[in-house]
Amino acid sequence: MWRHRIKPREDWERVVTEQGLVFPVTKKPDGTSVPYWNESAWYELTLDEVETLEAATEELWAMCVDAAGHMATTMTDQRLGLPPGSLDVVRRSIDRADPSLYARFDLAYGPDGSIKMLEVNGDTPTGLVETGVAQWRWLEDVMPDLDQWNSVHDRLVAAWQRLRSSGGLDTDQVLFVYDEAEGEAYDGGELEMTCSYLMDTAVQAGLVAMEHPIGELGWNPETRDFRNAHDQPVRNIFKLYPWEDLLGDAFGRHVVDQDEARPVRWLEPAWKMMLSTKALLAVLWERHPGHRLLLPAYFDDPGDLTEWVAKPLHGREGDNIRIHLDDGTPDLVMPGEYGPEGLVYQAYTQLPVYEGNHVVIGSWIVDGESAGMIVRESDGPVTDYFSRVVPHVISDALSPDDAQVQAWLRERVGPDQPRTPNR
Repeated sequence: MWRHRIKPREDWERVVTEQGLVFPVTKKPDGTSVPYWNESAWYELTLDEVETLEAATEELWAMCVDAAGHMATTMTDQRLGLPPGSLDVVRRSIDRADPSLYARFDLAYGPDGSIKMLEVNGDTPTGLVETGVAQWRWLEDVMPDLDQWNSVHDRLVAAWQRLRSSGGLDTDQVLFVYDEAEGEAYDGGELEMTCSYLMDTAVQAGLVAMEHPIGELGWNPETRDFRNAHDQPVRNIFKLYPWEDLLGDAFGRHVVDQDEARPVRWLEPAWKMMLSTKALLAVLWERHPGHRLLLPAYFDDPGDLTEWVAKPLHGREGDNIRIHLDDGTPDLVMPGEYGPEGLVYQAYTQLPVYEGNHVVIGSWIVDGESAGMIVRESDGPVTDYFSRVVPHVISDALSPDDAQVQAWLRERVGPDQPRTPNR
């Protein structure tokens, strides 16, 4: 990869806001702002590099789906820091083969071509608007003759269509809910924005959609079903609210206790809890020791690691991460509220640094298929709330026409791609 500087488009902030990216800048605690969408730079990749990243993403996905089934069978709620009864919900989800929509891997792509999985967000991934809309529209405006590794939007629409036609949804109506407290905490509204975009892709697939905060989701004890804000029963719910929080709420115990007369179809499904906990990192290393795409990782202590990163099992956005190096410098410790649920210790790897920017690649899986990437930059080794997203270009590939895009989508979707785990 190469990083290039470029002059931003005139009035870029208004442009990306109108495209749905409602927080093009990030507000800091002192009242100042820093760019979140950074189009003063772009990253250049070759087609060979993209194909390497694509193959690695799909290989990692297969390993993660396998690990989810193993974890559901062999682990306990207490070991994973989950509310009581959570793994029973996970096992029922696996036995039903509940379908999944999407996930995002965070990868370190070294200058030597090495690829290492840092983690995966399989339950509440964000960054879709940045990837599928903002950076694609930037490419159309700035370098329309070139291509981008980015089929996120097309694959999401196709995924909803497959869910609709295959029986993965109970009806043609989907309720989208999100954690309204997130917007208050960070003044960003990232979850609502992501939910609105996913709702739009569902509507484009022919579904009927509605959206509101999860706090407006109700329960009717007489009919034993969940209700939307209009007191209508709901059959399919897409949520941007962590499963471990949902099942820990008194409200969520209806799912644990199987109180529903007819269970809701949830997206993401409950088995994705296994792909949102950092415990997955230790399980992957245990099942695939020495794998070229993995970093050594262990439960509870660093074992034989001399340089490591301690990660809370349920941590997000870099909260409570601790980095220990063997050069005598003090440990870097990030603030936050995570950690009591347990820790995983992962081998430290130096992120690639371009002009002072520490870079992580967010690589997407949609409906079991690799779907594209977004570049995230940060000032230090932890990708936190003040990181930035930057567009990319495939410099040796021309922009495909619609017919070529549809052909690629058809030929890449196949029955051999794992979509649900086994126990």
